[in-house]
Amino acid sequence: MTIKAIRDQSLPMRHIVHVRNHLIPADGSLEEGGNDAGPSPHDLYDAALAACKALTVVWYAKRKGYPLEHVETTTERDASDERKGVYRLAVGLRMTGELSEAQRQELLAAAGKCPIHKLMTAVSTEVSTVLV
Repeated sequence: MTIKAIRDQSLPMRHIVHVRNHLIPADGSLEEGGNDAGPSPHDLYDAALAACKALTVVWYAKRKGYPLEHVETTTERDASDERKGVYRLAVGLRMTGELSEAQRQELLAAAGKCPIHKLMTAVSTEVSTVLV
């Protein structure tokens, strides 16, 4: 799959990210020289984890037939040591429905195994950048 980021010439830094048929604005913060006209790349990275955990919980609950009604994730970033090689994300998971404590714990465990969590923590990602 190919994802494109195409510059929006109307603003200094803003780009529109094209993912299949979806358009996602991306921009730098005011402090970075952007207009904050969309999430920053760091925001999108963090959001991928939040979305993956929520979607994984819903998928798992449906598969198991659990009475899950609502899922909400919150992600807090601590990038204070990013330049030292440590980027911390703390995810809160809120679920509603007539779930037993055992089901809640099982869904929490499933969230910890979401594909993006694995990519961020257990996989070595190789990136190459070339001129085209």
